[in-house]
Amino acid sequence: MAASIGEQLRLAREERGIPLREICEQTRISVHYLEAIEANDYKRLPGGVFNRSFIKAYARCVGYDEREAIEGYTRYLREHGDTSDEVNTTPMHSKVYTETPATRSPLLTVILAVLILALLTAAALAALHWFQKRASSVTTKADQSSAFIIKRSALYNGSIQELGFQKTDYEAVLQ
Repeated sequence: MAASIGEQLRLAREERGIPLREICEQTRISVHYLEAIEANDYKRLPGGVFNRSFIKAYARCVGYDEREAIEGYTRYLREHGDTSDEVNTTPMHSKVYTETPATRSPLLTVILAVLILALLTAAALAALHWFQKRASSVTTKADQSSAFIIKRSALYNGSIQELGFQKTDYEAVLQ
């Protein structure tokens, strides 16, 4: 009988004539990981619960007793002093947020925030002023052109005095 669980699983697979690719397709475990299990190279596996799950799935696929496979894996780890499969009881600390003090002054942060808000407010007010000025100039031009049309049509009708315009007013508009 083979000494390690990896060898036992490989022998069970070879006895049944199952290629690694077929086990890969059935268990959805990478061929790279299956080869690592057969070579007892558990450092190449993801670790923790995954190692046990992979060995269990491999054993089921080749018709080997799953419980015996897990016991053999645990025994192998104990014999070689590898404790990487054990559950980590130390708390994990985030690598994103650190406990180091801030390098920027809180006062500087507030000043920058106020400055940014002031710039955004100024930009919004400038845009509002520009749109209002543009709208009023369009309205003024429309009023001027309509007044010109009214005065011109009155001239054609010959009734400038009827509209209350003087001849000088008409000449001033034409210039």
